[in-house]
Amino acid sequence: MEWRTQDENGLMAEPDTWAPLADRFVDGYGTLRGRVRTYVIDAHLRAHLPPPPASLIDVGGGAGDQSIPLAARGYEVTIADPSQAMLDRAAARLASGPAPTASRVRLVRAGAENAAWALGGRRFDGVLCHGVIMYVDDPRPFTYALAGLAESGGIVSLVAKNAACLAVQPALQGRWADALTAFDAGRQVNGLGLDSRADTVDGLTALLAEAGVDQVTWYGVRLFTDGWTPPVADPPDSDDHACLVELEASRRDPYRQLSRLFHLVGVRR
Repeated sequence: MEWRTQDENGLMAEPDTWAPLADRFVDGYGTLRGRVRTYVIDAHLRAHLPPPPASLIDVGGGAGDQSIPLAARGYEVTIADPSQAMLDRAAARLASGPAPTASRVRLVRAGAENAAWALGGRRFDGVLCHGVIMYVDDPRPFTYALAGLAESGGIVSLVAKNAACLAVQPALQGRWADALTAFDAGRQVNGLGLDSRADTVDGLTALLAEAGVDQVTWYGVRLFTDGWTPPVADPPDSDDHACLVELEASRRDPYRQLSRLFHLVGVRR
């Protein structure tokens, strides 16, 4: 594992605005919603990524919940994140796991816009960016930055909040006034209390195309377990069944259109 802590521009001295939320981010992956998200996106990636030991960068990869398992399968992984607190959690996870996996992971404190500079212009066989673009006010320079990290023919995997169905979650939770407002909204406060922006599949596809990335396909992510209240006693295999049902829904219309998130997969020209 290579752990880059600073650069000559003093990037590491910048305030870590995400540090207060780091534990909540990590804990969220342990919920059913989090496990479903990780499982479904991983299944999609298996269908599109080149085989290991291809090089991958996970932009905004945080504690590595999605990408450290890829390193365990033999991929060379770089996790880039602007939050040192999140990267510290990735480092702790790697330190407690198998040494061969840790040896294939590099941790770099950088966001999408400065990752290319921080990595010396290196490009990757796969660029992953999952659940990050929703916190960016202007997605155009962000998508250009992601495209610039991909080799020609490289895969770009982007997960965004689905603007087409912002009313679904508040409606399922009985927040009817919020649901009415959400029909015409482009932003929404999420479960972490953060204001987040939503995208459409067509809009994000067009932005990526401008940046030189052509859509291969898109999927839904998390429909039935979003805003869902579990029964008092779950069957022991309920997680497995939930993941399989969500995966099937992610591939089919109209279910994928109603999912909380969408997963767009493209290829760099």
